[in-house]
Amino acid sequence: MKRLLVAITVLFGAAACGGTAPRNSGAASPSQAAVPVPEPKRVVPRIAAEYPHDAKAYTQGLLWADGGLYESTGEYGESSLRKVDLNTGRAERTLSLPGRYFGEGLALAGDSLLYQLTWQEQRCFVYDKRDFRQVGVFAYTGEGWGLTSGAGGDSLYMSDGSSWIRVLDPADFSQCRRFRVYDHNGEVTQINELEWIDGKLWANLYLTDLIAVINPATGRVTHYIDCSALETRIAHRRDTDVFNGIAHDPATDRVFVTGKNWDKLFEIEVGL
Repeated sequence: MKRLLVAITVLFGAAACGGTAPRNSGAASPSQAAVPVPEPKRVVPRIAAEYPHDAKAYTQGLLWADGGLYESTGEYGESSLRKVDLNTGRAERTLSLPGRYFGEGLALAGDSLLYQLTWQEQRCFVYDKRDFRQVGVFAYTGEGWGLTSGAGGDSLYMSDGSSWIRVLDPADFSQCRRFRVYDHNGEVTQINELEWIDGKLWANLYLTDLIAVINPATGRVTHYIDCSALETRIAHRRDTDVFNGIAHDPATDRVFVTGKNWDKLFEIEVGL
């Protein structure tokens, strides 16, 4: 881990990097398991509602807070952090990143701090959620893809496009542990955007219409959510405008999904 560039103080009600798994544990691989790994159940969501989405937003990160959406968009020269009105799809507040940064995953830790990854620039920017004022920046190794916070916001989960997920301390971005994602066929790669929902990690799998539901204590995929039906409801280029972006409103248990440059955002219902 590279040195901390700007130190910030973060107060949390629980111990940092909390969770059910031991601090330095990793996921058991299928070859290590004493019994065969169950095949994940495949489920098809019900589309509960459709909302407008900015077709110029290359969605990399999505979350719900304060009655609205927060979104991280990518592409060099076009990356941004946004607060978005659900019903109109319009940005209520926008912060543009310098042209040398490619925005990626987005997470909220605690009540007020937004963490935004960058793709290959190895920087995570930290902002005050109220006004998008930058209050910190951390360095990390490798690429940044997806980011979300665990229960209580006392830990961050980060993907890099491989089968590995890192568990990080929001206070200093140090790695507490990491684990490999796998199913009955072996490791699962291309882990992209992340969202914490009811004690599980939901992950977009890059270049697919699938969401993997992951047990964060073991790394095992328990379900695959097949969202391919959404593709028929949007105007997009299948080669680049891929499915990406998951947000959860815990107060109402609503789940929202979208994609890169999609003109719609969907509320889906999933029975797991």
